[in-house]
Amino acid sequence: MKTANFSVLLQTFFTDYLISQRQASEHTISSYRDTFCLFLKFLRKNFKKDPSTINIENITVDLIKEFLMDLEKNRNISVRSRNQRLAAIHSCFRYAAYIYPELSNLIQQILAIPHKKHDYPMVQYLTSNEIDALLSTPDRTTWLGRRDYALILLAIRTGLRVSEIINLRWNDITLGSISHVHCVGKGRKERVTPITKNTASVLKSWLDENKSNNENLVFTNARKGKLSIDGFSYILSKYINLASDSCVTLKKNIFLHTLAPSYSSNAASRSGC
Repeated sequence: MKTANFSVLLQTFFTDYLISQRQASEHTISSYRDTFCLFLKFLRKNFKKDPSTINIENITVDLIKEFLMDLEKNRNISVRSRNQRLAAIHSCFRYAAYIYPELSNLIQQILAIPHKKHDYPMVQYLTSNEIDALLSTPDRTTWLGRRDYALILLAIRTGLRVSEIINLRWNDITLGSISHVHCVGKGRKERVTPITKNTASVLKSWLDENKSNNENLVFTNARKGKLSIDGFSYILSKYINLASDSCVTLKKNIFLHTLAPSYSSNAASRSGC
């Protein structure tokens, strides 16, 4: 029986399967990479040796369960995040089943590890007063304030995911008689979202000020580099906290999908967005 080295499996899983065969999105590859970086660190801690020397036979169901428990306990991740990590492991071992059929019994046991059930929180939404308070907070006399205003306004009007907004390029936006934003979202689904004249005007002013950067990105950080997911979360949290002083109802759990127009389009229209 050929040696089933785990590091070899990981390499072929990413290069041959995810990238070449599946042509997985950058977001999926990044998420899976983070999962296995954490898993390799966990293996090093448990086996006291380099992960490159570990074989698949060493990775048992109990070991994976301990890894998931360690994530919940020591990294304080949510059940949903725990399930996302498990999904990445499941995907890798489904691929392994075709390469190492002699390990099918072990692989099937790993694939049988269940996802945890969890409650789905009620989705919040923004009222017209909350939208007004949030949009009035950025200091539009500064570059950062104008960026943050345009960023939050576009999020409210389109409901794009964080990953979609931070990767948005100027050639994805059409400004004219019928202004709209084009993006390729989760699952490689393309969609076009119309935007109002006021939103288009704000973006046009922002374009005139930020026509050039290395990647033609609509929104960048202060160093003209790509805005990160954490950076977007920081911006949103900062203005929510500031706006909460004048609008106490903003003191609730707000995520990007809270801004989506499917919940607040009427409010956004009344706010002149």
